[in-house]
Amino acid sequence: MIDATPLLLASAGVKSVLYHWILALREQQNGAEINVYPPMPDIGSLRHDRSVTGQWATARGIFMTVANQQLGAGFPEKLARGMDVFHCSNQVRRPPRKVKLTATVHDLTCWRLPEVHTVANVKADHLHAERVLKPADGLIAVSENSRRDAIEILGIHPDRITTIHNGVAEAYFEDATPLATPRPYVLHTGTIEPRKNIDRLLDAWYLLPSHLRDAFDLVLAGPAGWAAPATVARLRSAPPGVRWLGYVPEDAMPALTRGAALVVYPSLYEGFGLPVAQAMACGVACLTSNNSSLPEVAGDGARLVDPLSVGEIREALIALLEDPDKRAALGRAGRARAEANYHWHTAAERSLDFFRRVIGS
Repeated sequence: MIDATPLLLASAGVKSVLYHWILALREQQNGAEINVYPPMPDIGSLRHDRSVTGQWATARGIFMTVANQQLGAGFPEKLARGMDVFHCSNQVRRPPRKVKLTATVHDLTCWRLPEVHTVANVKADHLHAERVLKPADGLIAVSENSRRDAIEILGIHPDRITTIHNGVAEAYFEDATPLATPRPYVLHTGTIEPRKNIDRLLDAWYLLPSHLRDAFDLVLAGPAGWAAPATVARLRSAPPGVRWLGYVPEDAMPALTRGAALVVYPSLYEGFGLPVAQAMACGVACLTSNNSSLPEVAGDGARLVDPLSVGEIREALIALLEDPDKRAALGRAGRARAEANYHWHTAAERSLDFFRRVIGS
């Protein structure tokens, strides 16, 4: 049984990963029964701003979640009876005790960079670590970097945690028509929040030579998040050539990504870095950070920079925007790496093997 509670909530990266993972597991199940908690008769299309299932199932699931978190209600225990494994998200505070317990380690930013999270998020993640991650029978890490962090920070035994990279939705791999725009653009996708390092990106952009700012737009797609009023104010008052789109529906993102001349993602820390893998799947050159999981995910499919250096971001932007051949080469390398590593059916096959090992242990 997979805890799919995040699918009921307004969320971004983890919700997208969980959504595609569940669908891929069901396609690849090979005799396994893939149930979800809370019960969802139907899983509809992915939207980050609302639930993926019907109104009644959403209300029931949120009630179960709140009752479990606040009152210790044993809905997970009851519904997991007869199951071999309960794969727990950080929304279930009191997981079932009579089945094998597993979970996914997405990132440990609340330990590495607590200042870029709310106090409530830090508290919730620490509680999740104590109640789920440390006692779990097995863990999946979405990158080798996240696996190392879990071993180092949480004291997880290396034999109990397996790296299985996330996948990318198949729409990003399709050779479809890119988005048509009046001018070529550099794209950043992600919630506007401190960890995404938007202010340094803007500083670097405004320091570009005028001929590049005249030739390319900077486009940012993603909703406003926490602790970002000053950044949002900069985006809303940005000069011509810098466009903040706000939330963009999931089904529009592949075309938006595919149409970019360059994807730029100078995050301060990522457990995986889905926008980088999505750009690679589209065959679009990417500029990203030299920290956390990003070099691991990007390989030779991106230009890496120190995200704390406005100067490095600027120089890399100049080098790539002035060299279309280099962008094309990065795009080809990224596409090849994504084809080999970031399909959801591959992640699902490896996950099913992981669950069988846990059940057999």
